[in-house]
Amino acid sequence: MSKNKKVIIAIAVAILVVAAFFTFLLRTAGADTDVIGKGSVASFENVLQKMSDSVKVDETNSGYSLEAPDGTVRFVWSANYDQSPLYDAMLEFDIQPFIDAGLDMGKLPDNYTLLGDKMAAGTDFDVEGLKFNDISTPLAAYKQIVDNYRSAINYHSAMDHYGVKLGGGNMFEWAKDMEINSVTGDNQDKDIVFVLDPESLIAAGVSPDNVEGWAYETVKVEENGKMIEVYKFLKPFDLNK
Repeated sequence: MSKNKKVIIAIAVAILVVAAFFTFLLRTAGADTDVIGKGSVASFENVLQKMSDSVKVDETNSGYSLEAPDGTVRFVWSANYDQSPLYDAMLEFDIQPFIDAGLDMGKLPDNYTLLGDKMAAGTDFDVEGLKFNDISTPLAAYKQIVDNYRSAINYHSAMDHYGVKLGGGNMFEWAKDMEINSVTGDNQDKDIVFVLDPESLIAAGVSPDNVEGWAYETVKVEENGKMIEVYKFLKPFDLNK
């Protein structure tokens, strides 16, 4: 074999080795880059354990629910979006405080649905191409959102909270670390937070300062790389009491 051929073979082998190495790095990085998604799963598992008595199977919505300590609102997330009759993820809350504050239900958008004395505010996920397995735990049903609808998972840096976006500015949030959260300034009473965007509700006649049981407050959020303050209806709970 000539010297030139040996050089060409050596270069080709080196290129293949380098290419394989970078492919490995890219695959490894791809598995590890979603720090928020992975962190939210571990953190949500802590919430489920802390609130185990409040987490139930929800047969009506083909999934699970997490009820607030005062029983006035719950976060519901489906395990099978083909079978969820209303929304795939939603907040279900007592409607009377909003009616008492002036709500005209006929003026609400489609992401709100009246359910007797409750109101649901939620979102649907695209099921095309998604195969539903036997999801037998609340955590697995949550992880399905992370794996398939990552854009629905939020990290609220100002509060150090993870959250699920439920459409229309509505969310369910929880503290990234409840132990740290319990001794951190403004976050002490906010281990979990049910969040409603006031814009649609105000447009439907609600007087925001008159909604009993919900705080109407400004919260800091990041928008276009800047921190701004926006109003939200908040129902926070301290799970360490």
